Amino acid sequence: MVIPVEDILHLILMFFFYSFLGWCMEVVLKYIQLHRFVNRGFYTGPVCPIYGSGAVLITLVVQWLSPLESAVGTTFAISFLLCGALEYFTSLVMEKRFHARWWDYSQKPMNLHGRVWIGNLVLFGLGGVAVVHLMNPVLLASLAGFSVVAQEITAGVLLALFAADYVLTHFMMKLVKTGVESSEADSTEALNKEIRLLLSDRNVFYRRFADAYPDVIYRTERIKSRLDAVREESDRILAEAEKQLSDQKQKIISRAEPSTLIRISIMDKQERLIAMLYDEASATPEMREMKKEIDRDRLRLESRPLSKMVNLNK
Repeated sequence: MVIPVEDILHLILMFFFYSFLGWCMEVVLKYIQLHRFVNRGFYTGPVCPIYGSGAVLITLVVQWLSPLESAVGTTFAISFLLCGALEYFTSLVMEKRFHARWWDYSQKPMNLHGRVWIGNLVLFGLGGVAVVHLMNPVLLASLAGFSVVAQEITAGVLLALFAADYVLTHFMMKLVKTGVESSEADSTEALNKEIRLLLSDRNVFYRRFADAYPDVIYRTERIKSRLDAVREESDRILAEAEKQLSDQKQKIISRAEPSTLIRISIMDKQERLIAMLYDEASATPEMREMKKEIDRDRLRLESRPLSKMVNLNK
């Protein structure tokens, strides 16, 4: 199926519109947090492509499903799942490519490997509903007021600027990746300091990136292996400590148990053993007399207070 040129232009302009809107939202949130302007985003320009990509993806899927289902709940579910998957795999690919974790939700409730968490997923769902049912109609109506030529020129200029920004970001991230791979740091904290120092010694574009992602976690394979080894050693020590604690507990319980209770327990087992082995028909007179003496002694023992208390606790 051939997609009309006008629809392609709309998707391109939609991508840049929501990328810019996402960047604005990130800047405002950081300003509220830090009380200063921070140029957020992976790129130098005022765009956060993950927002634009999510908006375009939701729009396409909802439009594809519209003949079957177009309810608000369906849009919410689609946005919840698609944007969550987009954020998860973006985090995974960027970590594999640049040896860095750009965001980490490990401390958030109901997170998946620290890459996504339930709070963001709900916001993605609500944002998708706003995009499809509220903002897209207004945006498309506004674009209809411009000629196709004007839209082509605007899309072409934006794509050219975005490509230039991509090239700049590529060289910047190549420096970061080289710094990570050549680092001799043996901890994540030391490596993070090295990379921040490396970026701060460069021009304004590199310093901007360090300022935009102050909490990024860089990791080499050596540090990852070291952290895994530390985690395994910690688990081993914990398991050994729990085993020793359990053994000590059993010893303390054994030593604290009164000897009288142990004797009564032995006598009880002996009585049950005699009952299993003793046969009245084949027993000799001597065995019968001994059995009577045992029964008398047992009755005497059961009449004592301690024995009654033990029987009640059984």
